[in-house]
Amino acid sequence: MEELRLRSRVSLRLLISLLLLSSAEILCVAGTSRPKNVQVSLRAKWPGTPLLQEASELLSREWKNLFWDFTDLWLQPDKGSECQTAKCCLQRIVEDGRSFLSEHLGSIFEFSLTLRSASPRLVLYRQLAEDSLSAFPLDDDISVLGTSEANREISLKAMDPKSSGGICCWVDTGSALLVNVTELLFWINNSAKQAVDSSEQPELFEFDHIYPSSSISGPVAILYGALGTDCFKELHVVLAEASEKGKVRYAVRPVLPSACHPTSSYCSIVGSVDAVTLGGYGVELALKNMEYKAMDDSAVKKGVTLEDPRVEDLSQEVRGFIFSKILERKPELTTEIMAFRDYLLSSTISDALEVWELKDLGHQTAQRIVHASDPLQSMQEISQNFPSVVSSLSRMKLDDPIKDEILANQRMVPPGKSLMALNGALINIEDIDLYLLVDLVHEELSMADQFSKLKLPQNAIRKLLSAPPPTESNAFRVDFRSSYVHYLNNLEEDAMYKRWRSNINEILMPVFPGQLRYIRKNLFHAVYVLDPATICGAETIDMILSLYQNSVPMRFGVILYSSRLVDVIKENDGNLPSSSVGSHTKSGEDISSLILRLFLYIKEEYTTQLAFQFLSNINKLWSATDDFNDETLEAHHVEGAFVDSLLSKAKSPPQDVLLKLEKESKYKEAAEGSSLFVFKLGLSKLQCCLLMNGLVHESSEDSTMNAMNGELPRIQEQVYYGHINSRTDVLEKFLSEGGYKRYNPSIVEEGKGKKKFASLFASYTDKESILRDISYLHPRGTVDKLKPVTHFLAVNTASRAGMKLLQEGLRYLMEGSERARIGLLLYTSSNSSSPALLLEEIFEKTASSFSNKEKFLDFLYELCTFYESLYMSTSSMDSDKLTIIMDKVYELSGEYGLPTDDYRAIFTCFSVDKVQKRMDKVLNFLFGQIGLEFGNNAVITNGRIFILKDGDSFLSDDLGLLETVEYDRRTKYVLEIIEEVEWVGIDPDGLTSTFFSDLVMLVSSSMSTRERSSDRANFEILNAKHSAVILDNVNSSIHIDAVIDPLSPVGQKLSPLLRILWKRVQPSMRIVLNPISSLADLPLKNYYRFVLPTVDDFSSIDYSINGPKAFFSNMPLSKTLTMNLDVPEPWLVEPVVAIHDLDNMLLENLGDERTLQAVFELEALLLTGHCSEKDHDPPRGLQFILGTKQRPHLVDTLVMANLGYWQMKVSPGVWYLQLASGRSSDLYVLKESGSIDYPSSKLITIDDLRGKLIHLQVEKRRGKEHEELLNTSDDTQLQEEKRDNHNHWNTKIFKWASGFIGGNGLSRNQARTTQDQKGGRHGEMINIFSVASGHLYERFLKIMILSVLKNTQRPVKFWFIKNYLSPQFKDVVPFMAQEYGFEYELITYKWPTWLHKQKEKQRIIWAYKILFLDVIFPLSLKKVIFVDADQIVRADMGELYDMDLKGRPLAYTPFCDNNKEMDGYRFWRQGFWKDHLRGKPYHISALYVVDLAKFRQTAAGDTLRVYYETLSKDPNSLSNLDQDLPNYAQHTVPIFSLPQEWLWCESWCGNATKSKAKTIDLCNNPMTKEPKLQGAKRIVSEWVDLDAEARQVTGRILGEQLESPESAPPTLSEPASSSSDHKNEDTESLSEL
Repeated sequence: MEELRLRSRVSLRLLISLLLLSSAEILCVAGTSRPKNVQVSLRAKWPGTPLLQEASELLSREWKNLFWDFTDLWLQPDKGSECQTAKCCLQRIVEDGRSFLSEHLGSIFEFSLTLRSASPRLVLYRQLAEDSLSAFPLDDDISVLGTSEANREISLKAMDPKSSGGICCWVDTGSALLVNVTELLFWINNSAKQAVDSSEQPELFEFDHIYPSSSISGPVAILYGALGTDCFKELHVVLAEASEKGKVRYAVRPVLPSACHPTSSYCSIVGSVDAVTLGGYGVELALKNMEYKAMDDSAVKKGVTLEDPRVEDLSQEVRGFIFSKILERKPELTTEIMAFRDYLLSSTISDALEVWELKDLGHQTAQRIVHASDPLQSMQEISQNFPSVVSSLSRMKLDDPIKDEILANQRMVPPGKSLMALNGALINIEDIDLYLLVDLVHEELSMADQFSKLKLPQNAIRKLLSAPPPTESNAFRVDFRSSYVHYLNNLEEDAMYKRWRSNINEILMPVFPGQLRYIRKNLFHAVYVLDPATICGAETIDMILSLYQNSVPMRFGVILYSSRLVDVIKENDGNLPSSSVGSHTKSGEDISSLILRLFLYIKEEYTTQLAFQFLSNINKLWSATDDFNDETLEAHHVEGAFVDSLLSKAKSPPQDVLLKLEKESKYKEAAEGSSLFVFKLGLSKLQCCLLMNGLVHESSEDSTMNAMNGELPRIQEQVYYGHINSRTDVLEKFLSEGGYKRYNPSIVEEGKGKKKFASLFASYTDKESILRDISYLHPRGTVDKLKPVTHFLAVNTASRAGMKLLQEGLRYLMEGSERARIGLLLYTSSNSSSPALLLEEIFEKTASSFSNKEKFLDFLYELCTFYESLYMSTSSMDSDKLTIIMDKVYELSGEYGLPTDDYRAIFTCFSVDKVQKRMDKVLNFLFGQIGLEFGNNAVITNGRIFILKDGDSFLSDDLGLLETVEYDRRTKYVLEIIEEVEWVGIDPDGLTSTFFSDLVMLVSSSMSTRERSSDRANFEILNAKHSAVILDNVNSSIHIDAVIDPLSPVGQKLSPLLRILWKRVQPSMRIVLNPISSLADLPLKNYYRFVLPTVDDFSSIDYSINGPKAFFSNMPLSKTLTMNLDVPEPWLVEPVVAIHDLDNMLLENLGDERTLQAVFELEALLLTGHCSEKDHDPPRGLQFILGTKQRPHLVDTLVMANLGYWQMKVSPGVWYLQLASGRSSDLYVLKESGSIDYPSSKLITIDDLRGKLIHLQVEKRRGKEHEELLNTSDDTQLQEEKRDNHNHWNTKIFKWASGFIGGNGLSRNQARTTQDQKGGRHGEMINIFSVASGHLYERFLKIMILSVLKNTQRPVKFWFIKNYLSPQFKDVVPFMAQEYGFEYELITYKWPTWLHKQKEKQRIIWAYKILFLDVIFPLSLKKVIFVDADQIVRADMGELYDMDLKGRPLAYTPFCDNNKEMDGYRFWRQGFWKDHLRGKPYHISALYVVDLAKFRQTAAGDTLRVYYETLSKDPNSLSNLDQDLPNYAQHTVPIFSLPQEWLWCESWCGNATKSKAKTIDLCNNPMTKEPKLQGAKRIVSEWVDLDAEARQVTGRILGEQLESPESAPPTLSEPASSSSDHKNEDTESLSEL
């Protein structure tokens, strides 16, 4: 240690000597090239939201009741009065919030609060508040109560949250808005006397905060207001009291109107005044390739004021020096030390190394990281500042053990591959973002916290959290083995298969696609369950015989049943009727039973084949009738078929046999048994189905072949591993290992996203919860045994379905189950009758006191049956029923050996109020916590919620199936872990069977709710001694495994994420470094910063919040940089404040300015989805609209053929998605619509920053199954309708939508009116599309606009991709549009996650030119011309717009070939391109026409995306993406070749044709590489004048803006909504919700 100190002092003295000796020289150098910085921030488009309300939202996500606990803490308006700064308020809020949480959950809460992740939820409430106010007419005077007695009228305009002096709180009751306590009390008292009208009630949502003791059936009262206001406290106190008395159902939606900021107290306004500045994204400054000079020479206009940039971080190491420590020791040398630091920084930039220096760079980086004192910080600094540290890394001496271990690991994982797992579950690192990662970690910590409260030890918690979840097997097999299966053939014994090979290993041999494997082994058992008297059954029989005759290698069989008999069995409680159903019933003949008996006779007396032929003959006779589909099968069809089948084979006349069989009851028992068997299996609900080795499928031929192909790999796997051999009975093996004796599609539900789960933990830990004092029913003699499965039966005792469920539950227990118990949750309406309450009391007392009696279940079952017959069928008074019930209880208790005197005592002490309170607990649990709707009957099994649909039967067998499925899939592994726990420090007397049963129930329910990947990776096989970062924390319940290449874009992103996790929750980590072993080029050519919030973002002076920023200090001066944002996938962002060209940043041009600053804005969130149609391709071209109930059409989109993908831009809020009117809604309906009172729509809630992914299913309307969605005539008509619709809603909704988003501007229609008056243009609109990035190309773009306008008199509309446009251009273009009389629209489309991504900005821009043409424009647009930004137009573009494209979707100009100097560069004349084009021309992409109607109808966009996906994965293909792709695809997506004069460029065309050119493009010249500006002035004579005009207009516009204070660009301190009224609000922004 002493030696280290000595060495440190020597180093410091040496540094000081150096500084003193050469300070003048260093200061001179540093002065001439003073390092520059870059600062970036990103703010939300919506106005600020109060931090205090965000905190309560975050707490409510942890547990709903915490919202109310936190509200009580901050209810007093003077709370936090000691805090006069934002930082103090934050600390106080965090302190109070953490008091409810464990340490690690508190840390996540604090981080989420600074991250502002709950802000979108408050924006959603703001939208609902607007809707609440707009639901009432905005008259000057309106009676709020709507009653003369109230005599109280107010102006709703005064309540507008945006108005000055507005009312800060109000209560919405659906029929009235109440603004003070007097009105509220009057309404509460008045509503208690009146019946509740559900149609007038305001709608409550799942996210609403409903007061814990609220009445489920009481009138709804929603309080809009915020903590910190006097009115909120006053109204809340009244509503809470009324709620506790059961008078109202009280909910709060936190809203703080802007007009109420001055009257709100202290900390309640923190966050609401400033724009919400976000973190959780990355910023990249990439070193740009400047092969072709694309820098604008225009002077940068000053005039935007931003706050002071952040102070540089001096704690970062620079060439071995940590300057913060040096400055602490020698503050008097600050100037010299900082100059020396600047000198070191400016001399370290390197973007080129020799090949031998690159070779081991990855290994050297790994060595630097693992040897660092803080490896995570080291990894972050290296990956994010790589160009500055690469030189020092390349000079490190490499240790062989590190290199050897990395190379050894790379035998198991590819070099450069990155992986990450959280508690064993793999995370998709391509899609991971901070918000998702925080949610995942929070979910794990929350679960660990729950388990620790259940007294589970830490090692058991880690096992539970890291245990692989049971796979959701889609191999649910129905065990149908019985004598009721009638097989048509046997591949192992029948003579017709004797020539087939018997070697089962043949199944492993490869065959051609579609070829079948003919093996003499019963591998595929295709058993069809059908009613032979139905059309479906008859057609299935014919299909079976057809497949059999074609020697398809399956064993075919049938199980026959009678639908009519099944209905009778259902009515008879699952039993066969005592009276004969036979061949005749009162309502007519049971044809199915007759067929069954005749089938059995023929099979027994003759052959099975003949019996099947008999079934086929029935169908032949039946189908021969004139009206087959409407004709009911009749007895004469059956008798005729019987006679025909036996005529040539019968010894006696078939007619005599038939008469004999009809009179006798022979085969009756077997026929009835077959129907009963099908009923017990649960397959009668499916009408016709196929069991392929027990797997349930539809019965069609396609489904049969698909089922065989699906089963094939499972059998191949078993054969490969030796589990199936030539002697194995395949069916016996599959069904004995995993067969179920019951099938219920609602329980099995193999599709994802259909099951609903709820954690029971929060309810269980609530002392007032019904789960605390429930008495369970057990099968006889099993009270003291552990029950891993718990069923709660939610029974509405006022419904027959509920009583039936109760009876089936009791029968299920009577039949015996070793693994399950039942908890009864009986309820009825709030004005419950005494008999219903008495029944509840009897069940509760019996379960708690007499469950050890042998026949207590029989007693309850009989009582239940008696109660149903009494209560449901008589109208006698309640008092009479009570007496009758009591008498019956005495009778039954004596009969079944239960103490009658105890029941007499129960009746004597019976209290309606006491039982009602218990029932209120049941209601609160079922409807307040689980989320059922009143009237539902449901089964809740270990947290899985199964709601019974009206008319559906739910039998004891279904309960048994539910028990088995849930135990196998979600409970068994939990039980195994809990059984291994060594309990320390717990009273052994407490370890009862009830304790363990509760524990398994609670843990399983919590585990079922978490969303995590089932994908795993075996990280333990990788060596981690020398090349890994290992951070152990045995007390942490979070473990992270990662394999990372630190010198990769993924490494840049993951390193700060891992570091922030370590700081916040200290997880155990094992990070194996996996760099590419032999590099040939620099792996990273950029700087990177990940933006994270800190406490320092909150002001220590006032209530303002500055927000997090990306700060790049000491960036290279002479290198051109381009800025890119790495944002979460659902974010759409755009720059809103940036003086400098963010595409071409040369920092040496900053002059005296030290820091280049840019502000981006979160413009919208992304709502994406996939749309499917069962058994069909995705419905391409299907149109969806999104909006609110009042305004259903605010955004629209269409479905791609690619994966049925669609996307829309939204803001936080409650939205409704539905099919667009026209062909979409005429042909299709949405399945599983999300709202009861809005049946044609799906409810979508956007309340976080993660957007939303929706899976939609649609189906064709009945009678429309064969109609096509897209056809030309309908499409044209639809487009006309769409154009009208757009105009209609756009004008009306503009004000609302723009106010919501927080922007302002001119509507499209307003702009059009001005232009028509000023421009005097006439004729059909010409639509021109272009894209530009960087100030130079925006300068070209203005010139292109002028050149187009000067050569046509027709109206012109320009479409610009907004992603890359600078704020200056977006400020200028609306004024240009007014001045020159054109329209414009800014459009965008977020790159889909499933489509291969480009990394370079230029290639992304190229892709946008071609990949999304069908979806980026409004559906109403028919045609558009793309014109490159650097093009000059010399002709009327109307001529090109009107050109006949001969039915082709695209039109391009072929490359010129008359400039012979360029022949060496014409790659399309040789090699691959020559062969591929097959004589077709290679076209240039600088100008092209798109017939959008044809483009969409032919699915050209889908085709191009498929080609792109295939080609783009090869880095050597699609060099010029926007050009190569359409040329490559032109054999499939045909191109119309435009006349050559439509595009001339000097590089490829000779000067001889220049005079005829209609457009001139400034193509790059690969020979001379001449800069664009220089070439433009030389090549195009009018370019200089056009440029001068464009610059003059731009200067005048910007000058006018600077002179007008109203139109100054917004500063960072202004909220987003304060920008100029003159700033453009394009139509897309209007439709971004």
